[in-house]
Amino acid sequence: MNYTLDLPLNQLIAQNSELFRQIHQIVDNNAPLVAELNSGFRTQNEVRAILNEITGTEIDASFHVNLPLYTDFGVHIRIGKRVFINTAVMLTDLGGITLEDDVLIGPRVNIITVDHPIDPAQRRGVIVKPVVIKKNAWIGAGATILAGVTVGENAIVAAGAVVNKDVPANTIVGGIPAKVIKEI
Repeated sequence: MNYTLDLPLNQLIAQNSELFRQIHQIVDNNAPLVAELNSGFRTQNEVRAILNEITGTEIDASFHVNLPLYTDFGVHIRIGKRVFINTAVMLTDLGGITLEDDVLIGPRVNIITVDHPIDPAQRRGVIVKPVVIKKNAWIGAGATILAGVTVGENAIVAAGAVVNKDVPANTIVGGIPAKVIKEI
């Protein structure tokens, strides 16, 4: 029942458009599954089965998550092998979130792929940009990754950082906004 939408990147999706209506239909379809995912104890097999349904893809058996895990859309999440997501992570995935192999996501991380126009007359619309977390990257507790960001391979995002631009591979970034603080 779930499906992906071919959304225009870096362009306004107006609140009154047919595409906006379709987005909200998918949100409405997945909301009960997200609630089910986070209600009561779940084995990792049960978690993967529910996430398979939410994302419309097969989640690898090596994936592990400590619930709760939140998403507002769900069908634009792609998760690689040996990915670990800690508790209370929010994946706002309308623009697409890719977690490549061996990614570590700390507790209370927010990954956001949606922005809103500056113009108040259009602000209820959305602009979507994908987020890619490359292989073996580690996102520290409470960090926020904003729309359009790619976190490079082996990079570390320090706890509490707000990342608004790409993170080079093999670096550590921290702060608000995040800046490179060390090469590794």
